[in-house]
Amino acid sequence: MSMIEIENLTRRFGAFVAVDHISFSVERGEVLGFLGPNGAGKSTTMKMITGFLAPTSGTVRVEGHDVQRDPIAVKECIGYLPEGAPLWADMSAGRFLEFIAGVRGLSGAARIDRIRDVVAKTQIGSILAQPIDTLSKGFKRRVGLAQALLHDPDVLILDEPTDGLDPNQKHEVRQLIAEMSEEKAIVISTHILEEVEAVCSRAIIIANGKIVADATPAELLARSDQHNAVSLQVEGDIDRARQLLQDLPAVSSVEVRHRNQLFVRPKGGAQILNDVGMAMRGHDITIDEIHIARGHLDQVFRSITTVPQ
Repeated sequence: MSMIEIENLTRRFGAFVAVDHISFSVERGEVLGFLGPNGAGKSTTMKMITGFLAPTSGTVRVEGHDVQRDPIAVKECIGYLPEGAPLWADMSAGRFLEFIAGVRGLSGAARIDRIRDVVAKTQIGSILAQPIDTLSKGFKRRVGLAQALLHDPDVLILDEPTDGLDPNQKHEVRQLIAEMSEEKAIVISTHILEEVEAVCSRAIIIANGKIVADATPAELLARSDQHNAVSLQVEGDIDRARQLLQDLPAVSSVEVRHRNQLFVRPKGGAQILNDVGMAMRGHDITIDEIHIARGHLDQVFRSITTVPQ
């Protein structure tokens, strides 16, 4: 049984179709990056998974529980960090966690232990006595993450979990997600593509309410026209070097980027490093530097989600 099962999920707002018959599942041990442009349907989908928004049609099951037939059981399984997590501004961070622990049915030693654990994991011990309204955006986000982890759920739905965090804090949260990933199913909505590479084992891209890609980060990178491209710096006749490389069967294009630097794109992501090196050595052209490009997720994201005008 998958931890999350979604079939033909649809949500309409009047005539507008925000989510359009999407289907996917998430297994234990997966960290799924859920990506898309603004207005693509990401947050709407996450709200339907957690039961905060009813679907127009389709089904969502979490650990076998149907979100519409058994919403309380679903919420017991899920830790949810919504976008702009709703925190009581006049409560202190510590009192807020105590309140959430009570809502989640935690009491006694278990309650104390769970609060202590999430405070340590999210590193918010220094601000527990402060009113939430006085906290920075980054600390508010971390308090929101702490409440999502409080009952140690098997499923985490995290909407922009590192929004407002500084680079060090982002690293800490990503590390925490990686540590939890083996035992949980985690869905992360994010605009930060480097986050997908850093923590996600799989990525779904949604545009105009429909899934347009479902692949590993490495598979998405392979779609970039710069994947396995070769950048090299040479000595000698740059025009001759460019023509030799352009004549290679597996080369798509060769660009002169600086006076003595070439950027060689392969056809279909082919590995061309050896061919490039042999072509230069075979014609006594010295290579000073050579690098292989991995490609860029942002380029792939744009190509998938942008409709040509």
